[in-house]
Amino acid sequence: MSSSLPGVLVVDDSAFMRRLVSQLVASSGEFRVVGTARNGHQALEQIHELEPDIVTLDIDMPELDGIQTLGYIMSETPRPVVMLSAATVHGGHDATLRALELGAVDFVRKPSGPISLDLERVEGRLLHALRAAREVNLAGVRMLVAHPRLPAVPHHPPGAAPEVVVVIAASTGGPRALADVVPSLPADLDAAVLIVQHMPAGFTRSLAHRLDVSSGIRVAEAEQGVAIRSGWVYVAPGGRHLTLTGRREAPTVALSDADAPTLWGVRPAADHLFHSVAALFRRSVVGVVLTGMGRDGADGLRAIRDAGGRAIVQDRATSTIFGMPHAAVQAAGADRVVPLGDVAAAIAALVAEVHAAHA
Repeated sequence: MSSSLPGVLVVDDSAFMRRLVSQLVASSGEFRVVGTARNGHQALEQIHELEPDIVTLDIDMPELDGIQTLGYIMSETPRPVVMLSAATVHGGHDATLRALELGAVDFVRKPSGPISLDLERVEGRLLHALRAAREVNLAGVRMLVAHPRLPAVPHHPPGAAPEVVVVIAASTGGPRALADVVPSLPADLDAAVLIVQHMPAGFTRSLAHRLDVSSGIRVAEAEQGVAIRSGWVYVAPGGRHLTLTGRREAPTVALSDADAPTLWGVRPAADHLFHSVAALFRRSVVGVVLTGMGRDGADGLRAIRDAGGRAIVQDRATSTIFGMPHAAVQAAGADRVVPLGDVAAAIAALVAEVHAAHA
């Protein structure tokens, strides 16, 4: 195997998982295993000695756990890290999301049942995550690593049915980006906000909770049939497409079945949401495309702009991966292309512009 392939260090306290992940990496033909480590201390030693291009890192390890190890990596020897998560409960989901906020590129759920049944899923997710890691803009990751915080913030009372809707698309690097954007939104934002973050079922509820406790604006996972309200943020449930339906004066959440076809290989897909909101709210939409691989959100942003709505795209310098933002600009253009730290202010400004234009 060519030594020009990106080198991967596999870190896990389970000998079985080290062997399994190493086999999956080595058999890909796209990456090579440069070493393994059984705990965080050994991982840090191996990183200094072997200089791997990418690290796969178990979250739950004795002595120095994955979160602590990730903190050392991103502060001392920054490089793309893919987390391995056995999370099946809220606390485990929180730890995974914390890792993504701290700079991990993506995560892969470990097998939860008979390995023969889960192997294909794990292999596909692992290769997807490693490919994302290979494309990471590490400067953008380092720029944001110290930012996430979760203070208690009083909530502003939510409003009535919205006159303006903000829709946000995010994928790889999205949880950390959202941890910057959502808490920075004005508590009295006169709009409803709907978010599609590419993420499996279960994790989006924890994501919504983490954003809710750190924000003045209310945040919840979207539920079927809920009437959306101004001053609320709704996160699409993992594994289900989110659209808006009904009358513009009383829009409600519509969720797809869990086995609905994917779009661009993902479910939820932002394009479905963007198209539905553009059709319902026309000029009263602000579309936002944040960091991520692929092109989800690009066609939907074009539909928003064609309907007279406005568009914000995250810039290359602060995007973990510029794939989705780049595709969006190519397909739709943008009213604002801004660094991540300016996205919330740009949203507030364009929402105010929409209200002023319709006054």
